[in-house]
Amino acid sequence: MRLKAMAKINLGLDVLGKREDGYHEVRMIMQTIRMYDILDIRKTKRPGIVLTTNLPFIPTDSRNLVYKAAEMLMEEFEIEEGLSIKLRKFIPVAAGMAGGSSDAAAAFVGVNRMFHLGLTEEQLMERAVKVGADVPYCIMRGTALSEGIGEILTELPAPPQCHLVIAKPQISVSTKAVYGKLRVNELAPEEHPDIDGMMAAIKNGDLDGVIERLGNVLETVTVPDHPEIARIKEMMMENGACGSLMSGSGPTVFGIYKDKELAEKACQALREADGGRLTRQVYLTEFYNRKKAR
Repeated sequence: MRLKAMAKINLGLDVLGKREDGYHEVRMIMQTIRMYDILDIRKTKRPGIVLTTNLPFIPTDSRNLVYKAAEMLMEEFEIEEGLSIKLRKFIPVAAGMAGGSSDAAAAFVGVNRMFHLGLTEEQLMERAVKVGADVPYCIMRGTALSEGIGEILTELPAPPQCHLVIAKPQISVSTKAVYGKLRVNELAPEEHPDIDGMMAAIKNGDLDGVIERLGNVLETVTVPDHPEIARIKEMMMENGACGSLMSGSGPTVFGIYKDKELAEKACQALREADGGRLTRQVYLTEFYNRKKAR
C-alpha cells in the first residue's frame, strides 16, 4: 500500500497563551499543500515493525512518529502480523511544515486500511493527538481553523487556488525552542494575526483578503535569530509575490503568487541567491483541498 503524507503551511498562526500543562493555546489557519512524503506499507509474517527511510539521520525506532502511530494501533487491536514501512522524505525536515506529523497521519490511515480495523476518520483523529498535536489535522487535511493545542479543528472552505513558492534556508529550527522563547504577553496587538478576518475572507472566496491577513506570531522569535528568513521573504516580494510568510515555527517561507511565470522566476532567483547558499530547498506548488474552491 502506498500513501502520500502531505505537507501543510500556516496562513495564520496566533498564540493566545501558555497552559498549566506546558502547552500553548493556539488559533491557526492550516492549509494542506501539494508536497508530500511517500509511505510504502506491507504486511510481514514476522511480528513487529521494520521502518526504513531515505535519510540516514531520521530515527527508525519508537522515536519516529510513523513507528509510534503504527505501534499504537497494532497494540490496541492486538495485531500479530508485522509491518514493513518504507518512508521516503521529500518535505523539508524541521521546517514548520508538519512533515513528521503528516507521516504519522499516513501511518494511522494505512494501518487502519491494511488490517480492516474499521475506524472512522474522527476515531483516528482522537487517537492521533496522543502522538502529536498536528497529527489529527494531517489526517483531516485541507483548510481548517485549529484551536486548543491544535487538536480542535473546524473545516473551512477551500480558498481560491494560487501558486506557492516554498523555500527552506540552510538551517533547521526546533519548534520547542521557538515556543520556549515566545513571550505572548509582550507582543503588541498588531503582532497578532487577524484569524477571524482571514476566516471570513476564505469563506467569501477572497484571496486578496487572505493575503492581506497573513500573519505568524512565531516570526517575532525565529526571524530575529535567523535573518535569512527575512531575506527570503524580501526576495519573494521583490520577485512578484502578493504576500509571504514563515510557516509554523519556521524556517520555511512561502510566497503566494497569482502568476505562474513570476513564481517560476522567483524559484530560480531563490535557488541562485548567494551562489546557491541562501536556500536548501525551493519548490513550486499549490493548495490541496478535497473540495474545490468557490
